[in-house]
Amino acid sequence: MEKIVLQLLMAWVGAVSFCFMFNLRKRLIPIASVGSVLCWGIYLLGAHYYNGEFIPCLLASAVAAFYAEILARIKKAPATLFLITGVLPVIPGSKLYYTMSSVVHKDWQLTKKYGMQTIESAIAIAIGISLIWAFSVMIRNIKNDIDL
Repeated sequence: MEKIVLQLLMAWVGAVSFCFMFNLRKRLIPIASVGSVLCWGIYLLGAHYYNGEFIPCLLASAVAAFYAEILARIKKAPATLFLITGVLPVIPGSKLYYTMSSVVHKDWQLTKKYGMQTIESAIAIAIGISLIWAFSVMIRNIKNDIDL
């Protein structure tokens, strides 16, 4: 349990640091950072129930995108401000590093292993975000049609 709390705390610290690094408005930093904690928590929950990277990354990125869309409406700010900080913990940086390292060392077995994990994670993140954004656009279009 302590390990999970520590991971969630580090997701929050990483998001706050990212917000400061890119000069996000100070009033948006606390709620934007909560998105990364939520995203990482969903990832951990998904990883507990599903093997592999795809489903946990898909679920986590979809939740982060949903959170970003909701906050964008509430705070009247672009959704990408909240999405980027929210999805930050699941970006496959270490897997990409290990893929490139194994290429340099000509270890093709590890290259294949880490390369597939990197691609799997990246595709899952893209699909999760795309599904929520497509759904959001569809809802907005329906709302606009009703308002006419």
